[in-house]
Amino acid sequence: MLNNILVEDHIKNALKEDIGFEDVSTEAIISEDKIITAYLRTRDDGIFCGQQVVEKVFKLLSDKTEIIFEKKDGEEIKKGDTIAIIKAPARCVLSGERVALNYARHMSGIATETARYRKAMKNDKVILTDTRKTTPGLRVFEKYAVKTGGGIPHRFNLSDCVMIKDNHIEYAGSVTKAIETVKKYTSHAHKIEIECENTEQVKEALKCGVDIIMLDNMPIDKMKEAIKLIDKKAITEVSGKVTIDTIADIASINPDVISTSAIHSGVKNLDLGLDM
Repeated sequence: MLNNILVEDHIKNALKEDIGFEDVSTEAIISEDKIITAYLRTRDDGIFCGQQVVEKVFKLLSDKTEIIFEKKDGEEIKKGDTIAIIKAPARCVLSGERVALNYARHMSGIATETARYRKAMKNDKVILTDTRKTTPGLRVFEKYAVKTGGGIPHRFNLSDCVMIKDNHIEYAGSVTKAIETVKKYTSHAHKIEIECENTEQVKEALKCGVDIIMLDNMPIDKMKEAIKLIDKKAITEVSGKVTIDTIADIASINPDVISTSAIHSGVKNLDLGLDM
């Protein structure tokens, strides 16, 4: 479950953006005391995600809202399934409909794609994780959706752990200098991860002692060689050129982690609708 305070603040801002001064169409046509029943349904097969968000949208707009969920986060949904039954003032339903659907469609799309990749891996021992290529302002929702679909979120922001990338190495002068500098700067609580593009960098990183070695955009035969070199002395993460067609081959060489933005960046929203 997402942090309720964070969710509420985010949704309040979304509702302010969408409603503005007032929902002029609804206020003009619908009487204040009109209560209706609406049905959140799916027009696609997939994995549902967004229960907490949908509920929060309508309950923020009216304390008279009653919601029964037929499907919960992480459950499989089939075209035509009813996900939730919402009984609330008509003004509340009509004014909150788009915001609720925007969140749920997006989050369900990511959960569905993550589950698809997870299944395609054919190796339950390997962790599937995301990246920081998230939509600004929506990272926590997108990472929650990844988790709902069977993935494990990577770092949430730049302060979570050290990630030494190619530009850091180039600026520092070498893998060794980059790692040594980081160790002097950071606290004992920070894990250190480094991107390696070849086996020579892997060997150098191992000598310096790091927690995670990312094999970035390496051919599979080179990744296999690197994993053998690492030999569990660090967590092995594979990234770059991960697609639904390549992920099984990558998982078959048994890295500890496969990271990819393909499970959340540019993913098609699931087609959900609210029928009244």
